Amino acid sequence: MKSIIRYVAFVAGLLAASAQAQTVKIAFIEGLSGGGASLGEVALKHFQFFAEHINARGGLNGEKIEIVPFDSKTVAQEALVQAQKAADQGIRIIAQGNGSAVAAALIDFVNKHNERNPGEEVLHVAYSSLDPALTGEKCSYWHYRWYGHSDIKVGVIASFIKSRPNIKKIYLINQDYSLGQSTRVTARRLLKELRPDVEIVGDELHPLLKITDFAPYAAKIKASGADTVITNNWGQDISLLLKAAADGGLQVDWYAPSSHGAGGPTAIKQSGLADHVFTFVEWNPNGAPAESQSLESAFRDKYHAGFWYPSVANLFQMLSQAAAEAKTTNVKALAASLEGMKAKGFNGDEIWMRKDDHQVFQDMFVLTFAPKTEAIRYDEENTGWGWKTVAQIPAADTVQPNTCRMNRPSQ
Repeated sequence: MKSIIRYVAFVAGLLAASAQAQTVKIAFIEGLSGGGASLGEVALKHFQFFAEHINARGGLNGEKIEIVPFDSKTVAQEALVQAQKAADQGIRIIAQGNGSAVAAALIDFVNKHNERNPGEEVLHVAYSSLDPALTGEKCSYWHYRWYGHSDIKVGVIASFIKSRPNIKKIYLINQDYSLGQSTRVTARRLLKELRPDVEIVGDELHPLLKITDFAPYAAKIKASGADTVITNNWGQDISLLLKAAADGGLQVDWYAPSSHGAGGPTAIKQSGLADHVFTFVEWNPNGAPAESQSLESAFRDKYHAGFWYPSVANLFQMLSQAAAEAKTTNVKALAASLEGMKAKGFNGDEIWMRKDDHQVFQDMFVLTFAPKTEAIRYDEENTGWGWKTVAQIPAADTVQPNTCRMNRPSQ
């Protein structure tokens, strides 16, 4: 009897190990509470949705994907605690996007972890994070980004402004951390190069996700005589800023790459800013291929949420392709396959992952928010308004210089 029990336990152990081996866990480390929760919760839904989509197609090299959420509260120190928990659970892929300071901390964590734990390497996949330094001076072999960083997006903004001679006075307002700081520096440099006639009449930094009343800032913008504002604010900071602008009677154009996120569309509608708020994104909601349109519609119907992260679709597309090419889900093999990879993006264009710094490049689109028409496919946040396509910028025209000095592990 004892031998039978031992045999049953042995078989059960084998079956459990086999089931575990057939599952690829991805730790989703994001702000799921606090000021960044509105973005983190919807980003989690994107990961769950596209993981299900890949699983329905056979998974990664035949292995099912499981998304395991960890709440970082959009705080770097808490993200490190959650990353260690994930690593202790044997999870070898971590995903994160909101908060460049959080991303920088996770890159440092992954570098140190992988150096100390050969054979148990962790891969950091980023669906967002806008600080150029993350694929610049802080670049890591173990970090890949599927989202255009702020220099890419500010470059698109500056090129677009070059074609709009009516713009004469610009006010810069950004969050006081690495993203906002890099945005102001790049905007000043590119505007001087492309529109030297434009006057920068204000340059403001404010605490990240801590301001509850932006009325004093809106008053300063109004007093400056600006006709245009450039801001990389995201989350509650863009929504509250637009609300304060409306309450203060501020009438300007807004060039805001993150205004399509949670609460942004509602704030734009309530502010009456039809065709005055521009965002700069990686997909065309009104012109993607039929398969992508179908997926986006299915996502919106399932979660009743905005579709903000086509980068997640591209991330999973490349991960799936890497697993197929490597014939394994071992993260060292996945990392090697991802370098220099080209793939068909969610928008139908060719995207590629630059080997030198692990930054993806893709077509970019200029959109503005306006009342729905037949040309505007999706209603955002039940406002009756949607994003209207204004321009498409080819990927080749978005490429920024590479400043990364990649430290690759010995094979």
